[in-house]
Amino acid sequence: MSVNQVMVIGAGQMGAGIAQVFAQSGLKVKLNDMNEEALNKGITGIEKRLQRVVDKGKLTADEQAKANELLSGTTDLNDASDCDLVIEAVVENMDVKTKVFQSLDEITPAHAILASNTSSLPITEIAAVTKRPSQVIGMHFMNPVPVMKLVEIIRAIQTSDETYQVIEEMTKKLNKAPVEVNDLPGFAANRILMPMINEAIFAVHEGVASVEDVDTVMKLGMNHPMGPLTLADFIGLDTCLYIMEVLHDGFGDSKYRPCPLLRQYVKAGWLGKKSGRGFYSYE
Repeated sequence: MSVNQVMVIGAGQMGAGIAQVFAQSGLKVKLNDMNEEALNKGITGIEKRLQRVVDKGKLTADEQAKANELLSGTTDLNDASDCDLVIEAVVENMDVKTKVFQSLDEITPAHAILASNTSSLPITEIAAVTKRPSQVIGMHFMNPVPVMKLVEIIRAIQTSDETYQVIEEMTKKLNKAPVEVNDLPGFAANRILMPMINEAIFAVHEGVASVEDVDTVMKLGMNHPMGPLTLADFIGLDTCLYIMEVLHDGFGDSKYRPCPLLRQYVKAGWLGKKSGRGFYSYE
């Protein structure tokens, strides 16, 4: 199956980034969001990022113009009726996602592949609400999407080999590195990353070391480009907590218990960079 027309649902940071890499790779892509203001913000952000890449000499003006031409915006989900691939990047909530997939199942052509950018929710459960479970798959892009090379491709137990192969080849066409992952809580990336972040928070909570010193240990001692607490602020502490809860619920293992300090920060509204305060202040 060839993929000629793509739709990305959700014009937030992840969705807009995904739409950008498709357009830069020469594919027609529709960016969809039911909120027109969010949609306009997403498209404006893509245009600004493309201009920065041109300014750095990594993209020509002609390539920029072509990418902008391939990108369009819509608030109407019915515009997915001619799409070969739809990637959902809405809020990390199973009820919201399953409703989107049920709608797409009715709207899109019978051959279309439906993918989710979820970072932790089970693809098997999402696939089960459709009449085409073999054509449902996970495409977990990393943030920021235009920069990060990895894409976790998550196979539900229903996902066909044909669907996987199409998405693997598509991922390579985007100049990304596909990694095949089975559908277990947290997949591979967050099953490894989030417990490390959670343990860093425990180290602060238990007085082992300060926020700054925990980050310094991991940067200078383990050669991480960014400390785990800085990274947590960048991801969003509410997102970190949510994924830890998915891991804890999914495996029933106490090693995935979210740190009480993480819960406290989220309750205080200290969510990281997006709220102006997390483990660091951004105001």
